[in-house]
Amino acid sequence: MTVYDDEILGKAYDGRLVRRLMTFVWPYKWQLFLSIGLMVGSALVELVPPYLLRTAIDGPIASKHIDGIVPIFLIYIITLVAAFGFRYAQNYTMQVMSQKVIIDIRMVIFSHIQRMSLGFFDRNPVGRLLTRITNDVDALNEFITQGTVALLGDLVRLIFVIGMMLILSWRLALVSFIMFPVVIISTIIFQKIMRATYREMRQRLARINAYLNEQITGVLVTQLFGREPRSKEYFAEMSAKYLESQFKSNTTFAVFFPAINLISVTATAVLLLLGSQLVFAEYATIGLLVAFTLYNEQAFGPIRQLAERYNTLQSAMASSERIFGVLDTPEGILDPEHPVALPAPVRGEIVFDKVIFGYNPDEPVLKGVSFTIPAGQSVAVVGATGAGKTSLVSLMARFYDIQSGGILLDGIDIRTVPQHELRRHVGAVPQDPTCFSGTILQNIRLHDETITDERVKWAAEISGASTFIDHLPDTYQYEVRERGSNLSVGQRQLLAFARAMAFNPDVLLILDEATSSVDTETEVVMQKAVQRLLKGRTSIVIAHRLSTIRNVDRILVLHRGELVEDGSHEELLALNGFYARLYRLQYAEQLGGS
Repeated sequence: MTVYDDEILGKAYDGRLVRRLMTFVWPYKWQLFLSIGLMVGSALVELVPPYLLRTAIDGPIASKHIDGIVPIFLIYIITLVAAFGFRYAQNYTMQVMSQKVIIDIRMVIFSHIQRMSLGFFDRNPVGRLLTRITNDVDALNEFITQGTVALLGDLVRLIFVIGMMLILSWRLALVSFIMFPVVIISTIIFQKIMRATYREMRQRLARINAYLNEQITGVLVTQLFGREPRSKEYFAEMSAKYLESQFKSNTTFAVFFPAINLISVTATAVLLLLGSQLVFAEYATIGLLVAFTLYNEQAFGPIRQLAERYNTLQSAMASSERIFGVLDTPEGILDPEHPVALPAPVRGEIVFDKVIFGYNPDEPVLKGVSFTIPAGQSVAVVGATGAGKTSLVSLMARFYDIQSGGILLDGIDIRTVPQHELRRHVGAVPQDPTCFSGTILQNIRLHDETITDERVKWAAEISGASTFIDHLPDTYQYEVRERGSNLSVGQRQLLAFARAMAFNPDVLLILDEATSSVDTETEVVMQKAVQRLLKGRTSIVIAHRLSTIRNVDRILVLHRGELVEDGSHEELLALNGFYARLYRLQYAEQLGGS
């Protein structure tokens, strides 16, 4: 059975993880110290009301001096207001600090993910990474606000209450402690049961999330083959299993907390029974006994809170493990310690020198590929599926690193150039272009304010994107929805062409037949855009339809990871080799289709 990292169940407390989390908290240490100080103040103030009650009963009430109750009553009210103030200030300070810490953690995760190579995203589904930034970080928020200082606060309150009880009367204190072992044993049993139940809930919830992700992204296939009833039935089965584990959890809570309340009431009853004997023996007063019943209740409160926070701690430790697992993943593609600058201006000469590369190093996709593309030359790369065409483009942009050989841009090994510097000169037009939420203008210049509105419009006109932009409501201010859902495939592709023109790269990479999946009229516009993009710059075009690459200067033919042919369209047809065979197959398909 597959085990997802979302099913990981952490310890209730892991010192190693807490120390790492404290590196995020430490910049806000003064807020943390203030919160702890307010918490201690609150715990001290809350000890006063029972003592005042004892003073009132044994003093003015016992002696029937009504006037003496008024000052005690006023102090009692002031104490309650002070306790409220301490609690409010402590919670507010802690929440503010927690939100700042959470933002910092999210920014660190997001920044780290942005630096990762494409190989990292090949291994980690997007949904799982989103869970790290959202759900797992939220679990840490609960841990910071309810697990760290709040847990410490419960312990401090418990210690203060026990200390106060021992100071006032060690005999009544010992009577009050009679039920404590029962509470401790009950809590240990509860935690063991909840650990097993919580693990089961996490596993079943993780499987539901994974299944939902598959079904929503693959809804087209489900509907196409009429599998909706079976999908619904399977989802109902998974939901029923999750509901079963949820019932176990609810039942455990439903038994535990009433049991703790029962023990608390029993402890109070025992205290009254045995404490009254001490009162009769004049070892305690009635007021002291009443105060102890209140202190007894205050002692059981933190114990209940400690049990409730067990799951919060456990969830936070598991989330921390997953978050630090992402942060500890090496970036894969690293900038050199001593970077080399590209010559200015960049001419665009590309050299592949005996390049060996494989996504799995033991299974090379490219096997010693060598070629040179002079500056300003447009080259098409063709070959059967799996020949290694797209890998060439990915390596040129250094999305992956090669295992052997070298890739040079104007005589400089691209591994010695900082990634942002390299990609500033290398542009790409993918087959499935990405559109972002925002205006057409923002999608073309990607929030780069150095690209003026005039340049954006010029790029749109040159690429042919203006043919549809000018007819949109609000034209360049038209709001594009998430993933460009309110634009057609062709319109998104034209935006990608316009984006490439706006950034004006010295080397252009056109991936996997960027003009596929569009109607004939749009394809004509795109073909003109491609010709304009190729003009005057070094270009690599990955093509499946050979009819679209006749205007390039040169064609490279890959077969099973090796460069087998190199020449112009006419030269390769004359060779009557791999390219000629591919061309005849596509030409026959076109004739058969017509």
